[in-house]
Amino acid sequence: MVNPSKMANDHKVESQASEQTHWAIRAGLLWKHRRILLKVTAIALAAGLCLAFAIPKEYTAATSIMPPDQQGSGAMLLAALAGREGGLGALGSLAGGFLGERQTTPLFIALLQSGTVSGHLIRRFDLRQVYHKRYNVDAAKHLAHVTKITEDRKSGVITIKVEDRDPVRARDLAQAYLEELNGLVTRTSTSAARQERIFIEQRLHSVQGNLEHAQLELSEFSSKNSTIDIKEQTRAMVDAGARVQGELLVEQSGLQSLRQIYGDGNVRVRETEARIASLQHDLNKMTGSSAPLVSERAGDSDSKSTSDEKGELYPPLRQLPRLAVPYADLYRRVRVQEAVFELLTQQYEIASIDEAKDTPAVKVIDPPGVPERKSFPPRLLLTVAFALVAFVGTSAVILMREHWSHMDALDPRKLLASEVGTVLRRRFKRVSERGRVSI
Repeated sequence: MVNPSKMANDHKVESQASEQTHWAIRAGLLWKHRRILLKVTAIALAAGLCLAFAIPKEYTAATSIMPPDQQGSGAMLLAALAGREGGLGALGSLAGGFLGERQTTPLFIALLQSGTVSGHLIRRFDLRQVYHKRYNVDAAKHLAHVTKITEDRKSGVITIKVEDRDPVRARDLAQAYLEELNGLVTRTSTSAARQERIFIEQRLHSVQGNLEHAQLELSEFSSKNSTIDIKEQTRAMVDAGARVQGELLVEQSGLQSLRQIYGDGNVRVRETEARIASLQHDLNKMTGSSAPLVSERAGDSDSKSTSDEKGELYPPLRQLPRLAVPYADLYRRVRVQEAVFELLTQQYEIASIDEAKDTPAVKVIDPPGVPERKSFPPRLLLTVAFALVAFVGTSAVILMREHWSHMDALDPRKLLASEVGTVLRRRFKRVSERGRVSI
């Protein structure tokens, strides 16, 4: 009776011996063609070395940024507790999942990959010329291909890597990504502080225009009517008028005495009369008349010409009450606009500070630097890989040819290959003949 286990062991031993025999035959065949293998491998090694040195060098500049954390203190506390072992259990893990991730990280990555940023970089560095592209779309695709933006899920740190043949340009491109991101975040910020700052800025420009207009009207009114300070001018005019009127009374009393002593034809009497007339003229000039102002009866040009012809330094005393009302109105408008302008200026500074606090800013962890070593190509690896591929390919061809030569001529696979080869040769011959005829 035949033992099944013994038959299985014998079959296994035979298969192992057969496999070892096949390997020995293949190794011997390769050893027989060792010169061809060495030649092909040497040629491939030289070709791979030339190819590795022919490929232009690529330099990679890297920078890492940390997006601002917009979470509140409670969210950060829950995230911290979620990170501790045994802190909150499942609740802590849930809180860490919802609150632990930085909400601005995906936003910043989307902004960095936006067409606005790539378009600015293309125009700024003339990348169509650098990448030899005709259209901006192709240059943007090439820029996206050489730019790697990755995110660390645990820390939220964003890493930007830019490859370029020029190490300085690689550094400048990485730095330009940070600058464009900052500018884009600032322009697209829609916080309440920003809206308030924009509104106050618009109001500030409007109030500034109103203030300048009111100041111009007040200066024109004061220049036409010689009004500087109505209260002070009134007090000064009253004091000057009282003094002139007192001197006039003294001279008039002295004139009566001189007439009684010397008569009307005396020189001293005439001098006193002339002095009295001069004082009376000055008094009349200071007091003026209560008639309406010239500007109320005629145009502004007539008023200005009349005032210039009279050469009056100060307005008459009786006209000061008439000038006080429009002067006070203009002065009040100027003061109101000044107060509003000062208030808006203070609010604008406060809103600017609040906007700066609310606007997310890019926090640079590692600024980009000029790369000192190339990142591509790995010349040694390429050379060895090229030689290894050539060695393996040549070995496979040798083994396949040997196997093909020992294959039975009536084997269906060999018959099929022969038929396919014959058809392909005929087709190739026809195509070559047509090409010669057309030539």
